[in-house]
Amino acid sequence: MNGLFDISGQVAVITGGSGSLGGSISKYLAKNGVKVAVIGRTQENVDLRLGKIIEAGGEGIGLVCDVLNMAELKAARQTILEKWGRIDILVNTAGGNLPGATLTTEQTVFDMKIKDFNEVTDLNLNGTVYPCLVFGEAMADKKSGSIINISSMATMASITRVPGYSVAKAGVEIFTKWLAMEMSTKFSEKVRVNAIAPGFFISTQNEKVLINPDGSYTERSQKVIAKTPMGRFGDITELNGTVHFLCSEAASFVTGTIIPVDGGFSSFSGV
Repeated sequence: MNGLFDISGQVAVITGGSGSLGGSISKYLAKNGVKVAVIGRTQENVDLRLGKIIEAGGEGIGLVCDVLNMAELKAARQTILEKWGRIDILVNTAGGNLPGATLTTEQTVFDMKIKDFNEVTDLNLNGTVYPCLVFGEAMADKKSGSIINISSMATMASITRVPGYSVAKAGVEIFTKWLAMEMSTKFSEKVRVNAIAPGFFISTQNEKVLINPDGSYTERSQKVIAKTPMGRFGDITELNGTVHFLCSEAASFVTGTIIPVDGGFSSFSGV
C-alpha cells in the first residue's frame, strides 16, 4: 500500500464496537493491519465482533465497558496500554437513538418525555466526550493520534421526530471542533480530531422506521431517498474509506472537520 495511506501497526479503540457500525469499522481496520480494541456493553456482542476480527486474520481484544462510566473507561485504557503500549486511533461509534426519545407522527415536542430526552442526549453527547477525554489523554501524552467522532445529518437541518438525538449530535460537532483546537494548540499538531456525518443507512436501530413489514420503503424512507441525489441508502461499509483516510498520514493537515458521507443529502435542497 502507498505509505501515505498505510495504517498497519496502529492501535485503535472502537467504542460501540459491538454494534453494526462499530463492528464494520473494527473489522475493516483489522484487515488493514490495525490492532483493534472493541468496546461494547455486553460480553456476547463484544465476543461476536472480536470473532469477526480473528476470522479476518486480524489482531484484537474485546472489552466490556460503559462509555458513560469514567472509571470503566480508564480501566479499559490501562488494559490496552499494558497490552500494546499505545493508542493511535479512537473511533466513537457508541450512540444511536432510542425508541422512547423518538416522537410519533401524532406527537408534538410538548409530548416528549424528559427522561428519554436526557437519556439519548447523555448517550450520544457524553458517550462521545468521555472516551475522548480518557483515550485522548493517551494520545496527548505521546503527542500523536487520530480521534474520529460520529455526527449525523440531523445537525444539518431539522429532521422530524428526533429532537434529543439532533441536539446531542450538534453538541458532538462543536466538541469535535473544540477538542481539535485544544489538542493542536496545547499538545501537538499531530493529535487530530475530526467527525464523520453519515447519511442514511438502514440498521437494526432504524429498520422499523424505514422499512415496512412487507419489505417496502416507508413514507419516511421515500422522503430520504427523494432528497438524496444518489437515489439510495448507503451501505455501512461505505464509511470505511473516510475512516481510513482520517487515520492515515494522508490527513496530516486535516483537523476540526465534519465530513459528510451521505450520497449528496446535505448538499441538495430537494428542489
